Amino acid sequence: MSTQQPKYYVFNETRMCFLSLGVTTADTPVARLRGLLGRGRYRDDDGLWVVPSQGIHTFGMLFPIDVIYLDAGRRIIHCIEHLAPFRIAPIRTQSDSVLELPPRTIFGTGTQLGDQLLICSPEEMHGYWKPETDSGVLTGALECPGPGLA
Repeated sequence: MSTQQPKYYVFNETRMCFLSLGVTTADTPVARLRGLLGRGRYRDDDGLWVVPSQGIHTFGMLFPIDVIYLDAGRRIIHCIEHLAPFRIAPIRTQSDSVLELPPRTIFGTGTQLGDQLLICSPEEMHGYWKPETDSGVLTGALECPGPGLA
C-alpha cells in the first residue's frame, strides 16, 4: 500500500506567476537523503521542496536542476540556474528550505533574488484568488504553512 504524497503549488507573488504545480516535500531525514535519486528526468510541473535545508547536492542525479534557497518567510535569498549532476551547491546559513525545480524554471519565470514565494496546496491557492466579498480586492490564504509547519 503506497500513500500518495501531497503536491504543492509554488507561486511567485512578486512576479505573479507559477513556478510549479507539482512540488512534493522532502521533510524527513530519509526523504531529504533520497531527494531526487532514481529519477530519470524532471517533468515541467515537478519539483522538490527540501525542508529544512541550507544546501543540496546533485550526486547520483542524471539531469540538471534549478535551485532556489528560501528564508523562513519564503523570500528568495539565493538562486542557481542549471546546477549540473554530481555537484555540491553552496551552503546558505540563512536558508530555511530549498526548492529543486526543472532547469530553466528560474529564467522562464523571471524569478529573482528577493522575490516572495507562496507554497501551498491547490485548495489554499484557490482561497488566495477568491475575491473578498466586501471590498472586491483579491485576498486569501497568504500564510500557507506547508509541511510540518501547521
